[in-house]
Amino acid sequence: MVTLNCAALSPTLIESELFGHERGAFTGASARRVGRFELAHRGTIFLDEIGDLPLDLQAKLLRVLESGDCQRVGSSETFKVDVRVIAATNRPLEQDIESGTFRLDLFYRLSVFPIHLPPLRERREDIPVLVSYLVRKKAARIGKAIDRIPREVLDELSQYDWPGNVRELENVIERAVILSQGPVLALGDAVRPPSERRSPGQPDETPADDRSTWTLEQAERDHILRVCTACGWKIKGSGAAAERLGLNPSTLYFRMKKLGITRPE
Repeated sequence: MVTLNCAALSPTLIESELFGHERGAFTGASARRVGRFELAHRGTIFLDEIGDLPLDLQAKLLRVLESGDCQRVGSSETFKVDVRVIAATNRPLEQDIESGTFRLDLFYRLSVFPIHLPPLRERREDIPVLVSYLVRKKAARIGKAIDRIPREVLDELSQYDWPGNVRELENVIERAVILSQGPVLALGDAVRPPSERRSPGQPDETPADDRSTWTLEQAERDHILRVCTACGWKIKGSGAAAERLGLNPSTLYFRMKKLGITRPE
């Protein structure tokens, strides 16, 4: 698996990164360089932010996708590559096509098997599970013991639109974990604009009433219940709950027993 972020390099370097170059092809090219496509031969190349690829290189990429023909910068020789291509973008490529900054033929060539990842605001039911996971992850890294999440915190996180999607949620949870002074997650003003946030030393007013908290075990239990219900309580086999949860069936049975999960009558 070879990766390249098309937005991270200047237009003059992307072609060399993709297809390689010969010695002396340009100033600073002191030796032959193998490109990413050549490195990924008989493997996979992941092109992130494909919408930022310069227009002139889009034609060369299209040639590789259609025929497998590659040519290093500064060379007249053509060689074949056999590569699986995965591309990703957060740009509205249909609008870029209309504005003339992205090729329509390349768009269709890349759209053999499109996978749409909906923004977090369109899958709010995932937020409690993600919060549970991120609190565990961040608390372990920072060295804190946080095992309860106030219900009002979950409500606030679920109502926020998350323009930065999961990355923004992860940053908010990390800030909340840092600010929390005890075993209860204190969100504070982490989802407010930076200009409206309190200083880290200012006390948080989030109540820690046990009756309004939501434990991480409850999050796990609710998630397993949802998946089991969606699978018709089929635990083992293809498409069953264990497979969807990424668990061994015996592990799932153990977790269900520990969390008191039983199949309803």
